[in-house]
Amino acid sequence: MIHSTMTDTNDSGFLVPHTKLPVTMYVTPDETNRAVATRIAGVIRRASEQQRKAVLLLSPGSTPQGVYRELVRLHQEEGLDFSNVVVFVSVEFYGIGKERPQSIYASLHANLFDLINIPVDQIHVPDSQIELSQMAAYCDQFDQQIQEVGGIDFALLGFGSNGHIAGNEPFSESNSRTHMCVLDPVTRICLASEFFGEDNVPTQAITMGLGTIMESREVAVMALGEHKARVVCALAEGPVTNKVPVSLFQDHGNTNVYLDSASASGLEAIATPWTLGSVDWNETMIIRALVWLCEQTNKSLLKLDDDDFRNHNLHQLLRHHGPSHLLARRVFNLVQDTICNRVLDAEEQTVICFSPHPDDDVISMGGTLIRLNEEGHQTHIAYMTSGNIAVFDDDAQRIADLVTEYNHLFGIENEKSIEVERRVSDDLANKRAGEPDSDAVLKIKGLIRWSEAKAGAIVAGCSEEHLHFLDLPFYRTGTVKKNPVGEADVSIIVSLLEKVQPDVIFVAGDLSDPHGTHRVCAEAIFKAIEVLQEGGCKVPEVLLYRGAWHEYAIHEIDLSVPLSPGHQQTKRKAIFKHESQKDEALFPGSDPREFWERAEDRNKATAKQFNDLGLPEFPALEAFQRWNGQKL
Repeated sequence: MIHSTMTDTNDSGFLVPHTKLPVTMYVTPDETNRAVATRIAGVIRRASEQQRKAVLLLSPGSTPQGVYRELVRLHQEEGLDFSNVVVFVSVEFYGIGKERPQSIYASLHANLFDLINIPVDQIHVPDSQIELSQMAAYCDQFDQQIQEVGGIDFALLGFGSNGHIAGNEPFSESNSRTHMCVLDPVTRICLASEFFGEDNVPTQAITMGLGTIMESREVAVMALGEHKARVVCALAEGPVTNKVPVSLFQDHGNTNVYLDSASASGLEAIATPWTLGSVDWNETMIIRALVWLCEQTNKSLLKLDDDDFRNHNLHQLLRHHGPSHLLARRVFNLVQDTICNRVLDAEEQTVICFSPHPDDDVISMGGTLIRLNEEGHQTHIAYMTSGNIAVFDDDAQRIADLVTEYNHLFGIENEKSIEVERRVSDDLANKRAGEPDSDAVLKIKGLIRWSEAKAGAIVAGCSEEHLHFLDLPFYRTGTVKKNPVGEADVSIIVSLLEKVQPDVIFVAGDLSDPHGTHRVCAEAIFKAIEVLQEGGCKVPEVLLYRGAWHEYAIHEIDLSVPLSPGHQQTKRKAIFKHESQKDEALFPGSDPREFWERAEDRNKATAKQFNDLGLPEFPALEAFQRWNGQKL
């Protein structure tokens, strides 16, 4: 069945047309989270009215965390009662004890179960310690428990970058029941950061089977972020295939898909709506259509003719805004106007680049930092987190050894450093695979990132006195999973803004940071700006940049900063100062390239896009978007 009506929903979302199952897109992740949580609350209240228990299937992972926060808020502030809720959790890593922070049991208890009034005996998480000889019987019993409570009313599902659902990896059987599964290598790579290295990720899990999950009376599939866009297209527009397990839910009959605008960006109705029918031809849509048309025809803008428009279903655009040469010239001028001669028009501006991690500044906008300093602006960098979890253990050991030997070499009292070196050695030797670091080790790892950040910023031309290491509290968990932004985080940022009084700030605005730190940092900055506005203080202009994963599309770019070969070389040197992330980073993501390679390839690719459109040719470009005051 093809759903073909774009309509507003009650939750300010849009029902996306031309999809094979109902797909609702919301502008922001927060709106998506609220919509799903509201739906779950409705299921719970309806069951209560019917004087029965509501049975939920819940899933782990980063995607539903915002839903769980909203459910906690609904319980604490609006009295949502979970006393008659039964929960079955879709998956658990095999062999991971409940006390381990990476266990799904521990995560869901910390983020949901311990914060609501659900009875412990109504929570069912697969037991990771079951003997293999008893596994088959245990799995049968788990499924039987679901049947005994009347089946699952509502299932909340996320999916992986390979389309897996819970532990049901590509090519899983569609009628499978709860069972022991082997985790796909792609899944294990994605989990590597949570376990402090891919080698520490379990190879097996206990998972509900697709057949078990498909028996749920209602299913909600969620996705957030651009990195999920490819699988979203397979789910909503592609064929049903167990190669992409989530696509099987096209046949479920009562599955709804909840997306934010980033995860929905690849759907045909969102990416190229003119191929499906009439559209509202505003300026942004015109730019998108002409850039797409250039790609389809392999022509530059000024070489497009009327037949190109007619042959690619752009009759309406040509009729209302043509002829082709006027449309092409209009878009050519709009895109060319984004290319700056100077990064900032005004002289001697005060600028802050907010860098979520200690290397995001030079990786994401190192060339622009170099140019800002060349142009005489006072350029500050605010490093928002320590980045201390992304350092290899042997680097921490090496620094502890070095400091001890340094003190000995120069006759400095080194009894304390010897003690620290021994403590670090013991901590690292006794740390089990996947365990968080001790406080001493985290301090040394933070010091490594601190020294690298200083060195990289200085290469980019910044003064040491203009570097600010904020060490925001939300990050100080010692694990990949971070706390929500709090008042302390916002207060630190407000104090910096009040002290520096910047004219312009640069903020990491990408939606695809797999660890979520970029998004959390942006949230903290925007809350700080709200505080400034409420106090009648100076509010800076905000420019958004992207991290190492994605670049802005042409129609999203408001400022394009050309980089010369010299700028590129200096930027590379600045990135190289982050030695702990060089050659092999602890959390590289699924992209095998080093961070400097990703940065160079992205900047060159942006310049090539401009050149392919017939615009001036540059070796590389860094792109930025002006913040419109809305949440990301």
